[in-house]
Amino acid sequence: MSLLSISEPGHSEAPHQHRLAIGIDLGTTNSLVAVVRNGMPMVLHDEDGFKLLPSVVHYLGEGRVVVGHAAKAAQASDPFNAVASIKRLMGRGMADLSDAQRLAYRLHHGSHGGIQNGSHAGLPAETKQGSLEGPKPGLAVGEGMVRLETRDGLRSPVEISAEILKALRLQAERALGGELVGAVITVPAYFDEAQRQATKDAARLAGLNVLRLLNEPTAAAVAHGIEGKGEGVFAVYDLGGGTFDISVLRLSRGVFEVLSVNGDSALGGDDFDLAVYHWILGQSKLAEPSPADRCRLMQQARQAKECLTTHVEADLFARLNTGLIVNLTLTRETLDALSAPLIAKTLIPVRKALRDAGLVIDEVQGVVLVGGATRMPAVQRAVADCFGRAPLTDIHPDEAVALGAAIQADSLAGNHQAGGEWLLLDVIPLSLGLETMGGLSENIIPRNSTLPVARAQDFTTFKDGQTAMSLHVVQGERDRVADCRSLARFELRGIPPMAAGAARIRVTFQVDADGLLNVSAREQSTGIEAGIVVKPSYGLGDAKIAAMLQDSHRHAERDANLRALGEQRLEAERLLESIASARRADGEEWLSAEERVDLEMAVARLKLAMGQDDTSEIRNASDTLNRLCTPFASRRMDKAIHQALRGRELIDFA
Repeated sequence: MSLLSISEPGHSEAPHQHRLAIGIDLGTTNSLVAVVRNGMPMVLHDEDGFKLLPSVVHYLGEGRVVVGHAAKAAQASDPFNAVASIKRLMGRGMADLSDAQRLAYRLHHGSHGGIQNGSHAGLPAETKQGSLEGPKPGLAVGEGMVRLETRDGLRSPVEISAEILKALRLQAERALGGELVGAVITVPAYFDEAQRQATKDAARLAGLNVLRLLNEPTAAAVAHGIEGKGEGVFAVYDLGGGTFDISVLRLSRGVFEVLSVNGDSALGGDDFDLAVYHWILGQSKLAEPSPADRCRLMQQARQAKECLTTHVEADLFARLNTGLIVNLTLTRETLDALSAPLIAKTLIPVRKALRDAGLVIDEVQGVVLVGGATRMPAVQRAVADCFGRAPLTDIHPDEAVALGAAIQADSLAGNHQAGGEWLLLDVIPLSLGLETMGGLSENIIPRNSTLPVARAQDFTTFKDGQTAMSLHVVQGERDRVADCRSLARFELRGIPPMAAGAARIRVTFQVDADGLLNVSAREQSTGIEAGIVVKPSYGLGDAKIAAMLQDSHRHAERDANLRALGEQRLEAERLLESIASARRADGEEWLSAEERVDLEMAVARLKLAMGQDDTSEIRNASDTLNRLCTPFASRRMDKAIHQALRGRELIDFA
């Protein structure tokens, strides 16, 4: 499939020139990067052969950062500095975190920040049916984004997500061997303006040119090649690690149109893990454990949930720092019971999305499952029961979003593929409007409007002689502004003094294909105008991003060396721990006196090297220790095989 790409006259790419563009699925639990090669989308592997990059960032101090599998391994031992599930905090302030108690991090309020180039002053506008007051100073825009305390200082979700995106960018550049022209990055369909802007800021900080932000369910639908299954209406049920989305799409005459979206940006696989975690506490009669023990138990909860995808029972075992041992068995029946309320919560947005699209379930021709949590048998049964048909599962649920993003990126880069042109029309997830008198919200652009979109509405003044107006931009579906998200405030000054209600101020909202907003206000008789590019206080300012980008370029070589040093130290720590564990288990019976001396000397050399800043010395010391342990490991393996075969006869294996 190829999506429609339009170039200005004289600016199209030369024939056969392939430009490198990638699709990125920035996930709560795992992230992926994909590309189109020879007309086929494919997920890229890292140097170790892994497709999935755990969305975990470990701050080691002194500017050293590790991302991915090594960071994930450090969660239980260093929970405050190995940060996971950061996507759930994107674009959110402390007031948004009703689930803050589930996070094992030290959270800080963001500083109060205004809208860039905007004003904090103002009272609401009024529609022509009501009155309108002038500016009133002193109203704050928002408390700002939450930040996390790490050993490298306070870090925002934007900065942490940027580390994940940077790792994916480097992975793609190594694999493709060329310069990237840009990336399509996916976001949950129900991400609001602040969350989308935070994602775009993170990409910019990671050195990525964002070609487009694409809704995750839409990307998955593209990857599934729904157009090859005939025209009609399809639903995409996307249950990831931290978010849930449902999108309803129609394909008709080459137009790939999103009819409606709904969902919950704070509901996902993490919540199923949390339900199992609380079950563990209840079964073990444990009080709330330490952050490190909480991480251990959450990891056990996730592993048990994943095991029960294909098994009917899963064992949970954890040795806590207090010395207590947790040893339980979780059945699929129990997991289904724990999951039932959460699965039921996903079906509420499903019904709302169908209602918004003006459809009934019988009109949906197919359902696509996306996201790792949809592997759960209980989820698949619930979706099948809801839609009255088995869901489509022809593409790996973890990879579909990244593959669809890669297809879109390839098209936006100008790499036209055979098979026809397709037009992709996405929608805005939440309504946008202005505050009017009485603290009410007046919708300008309703939710599920097709992107890009522009709408205008006229407003008027409240008092005689009023010469200024303050406009408060909000997002949400509630009637009261207090129940919506505040996005921006700005002022229009220089209105000619007239009788109340005589002035006509046209306010125009424009939303681009990424779902990002521009607002302008124009007084009709004089033509005076004011406007704002909505930059929620949950993002980073342009100056801050520019400074951080300059720092990253200036210290790129140093950062790469520090990263390599940190990763080598982690490998060395794991090697030392595995040797110590083996010696505790078997004592010294498999080591000769000479081997014991050599081993102790090699261990001491490695510990000494780890205290220095020489990556090659740590690697050499690790290699030496590995070689010395090979005979010991072989004897341990022989012992294990001997014990397993004891009392068995050859005929038993025939």
